[in-house]
Amino acid sequence: MIVDLPGTTVATLSGTLRRIREDTGAMALSRVLTLVVVVDDQHAEEILKIATQATHQHPSRIVCVVNSTRRGVSRLDGQLRVGGDAGASEIVVLRLFGDLNAHADSVVMPLLLPDSPVVAWWPYEAPKNPAADPVGALAHRRITDAEHSSDPAKTIAARAKVYTDGDTDLVWTRTTRWRSILAAALEQPPFEPVTHVSVCGGLDSGSTDLLAAWLGRALRCPVTRGRSPAGTGLVSVRMTRDSGPIDLIRPDGLIAVLSHPGQPPRRVAMARRSDEECLADELARLDPDEVYQEALIHGLPLLKGKASMTASEATDKGLAPSLDGAREMVAELQRTAADHGSAAMVTAAPPPDRSGTAAVRQRVEVRAEEIRQEQQELAASQRKRSSKRSAASGPSSKASRTPSSGMRRKAPSRGTSSDKAE
Repeated sequence: MIVDLPGTTVATLSGTLRRIREDTGAMALSRVLTLVVVVDDQHAEEILKIATQATHQHPSRIVCVVNSTRRGVSRLDGQLRVGGDAGASEIVVLRLFGDLNAHADSVVMPLLLPDSPVVAWWPYEAPKNPAADPVGALAHRRITDAEHSSDPAKTIAARAKVYTDGDTDLVWTRTTRWRSILAAALEQPPFEPVTHVSVCGGLDSGSTDLLAAWLGRALRCPVTRGRSPAGTGLVSVRMTRDSGPIDLIRPDGLIAVLSHPGQPPRRVAMARRSDEECLADELARLDPDEVYQEALIHGLPLLKGKASMTASEATDKGLAPSLDGAREMVAELQRTAADHGSAAMVTAAPPPDRSGTAAVRQRVEVRAEEIRQEQQELAASQRKRSSKRSAASGPSSKASRTPSSGMRRKAPSRGTSSDKAE
């Protein structure tokens, strides 16, 4: 259900939402948080679809603040979406006009769910200091996305200067799979310290910067940031140890190759994470992200100066793996998997065709013969039981039917002829 309320007030929006909830049976108690989204008019519908998908796991009230033109008189256009049009959430769209754009917090505050956490999300351009923003000050967690800014690397560096507990960025969330695979690789023998780390990725990739900063800070070793062409995203990681390097390479953005010394290389599914998946991950935790804080504040300074070079320079110096070699390795692994049929599903042999007349007649005759044998066995068993009962009860029954000599009664005498005369 979608209800449009042009030229409305916050009180009217709140009252209408309450009536709709009572009429449709939707309960506000099922909402676990309030997600406040601040976006421009151009990207509003796209971002609402992402927020709706992400909140399937976390039913929420989505308050979408759409910053429209600042010219003209102040006006508020509202829209309510509940039921199927809002997925697992309820959506309140607020389009602000004129000077009202500067007072978004006053419009949002009456629509927040009581006694529930508040999460603010800026999917595109975010304030320089999210915690100091009027809307950000209302939130327990503040989510930004430097990837959609004009210069992600500079934006991430600026976030470090104004970091406040509760801040996070989706470029950090996009490194989750990389971090988990690399951490698992270091938990396998031989347990040796890492002497050097190189991380290569697009020169505009904030995720590459944060991953390199995290590894350098966590492993306490020199780190090299390799720059590949813009738009390539995260490409490769090499962790050097005395026994040999651990390489994780994603040459095509879909399939990565993980190689250990003394072990065969393995393919790993590493498709780039969607905005819906990343946002759902961040909504699952509402406490400060200390690991992100360490990488942002203490890890990024490790990438300055000689720690940054082009990806080709890092490959020539042996600090980073070769992308061409990784592509050949992926192709070889795919050919090997196809030859061995590892991707083919193992199926059982098809049953024999028994739908013909001869086959049916044969099954009927076999079944009839089985029934005759069962009947014969049953009759033989009954006869055997009957004969056993007769043998067991024979002597005793005769004795019971023949009275003993002591119990036999004497027949009365008929008397003599003289008796009759008397």
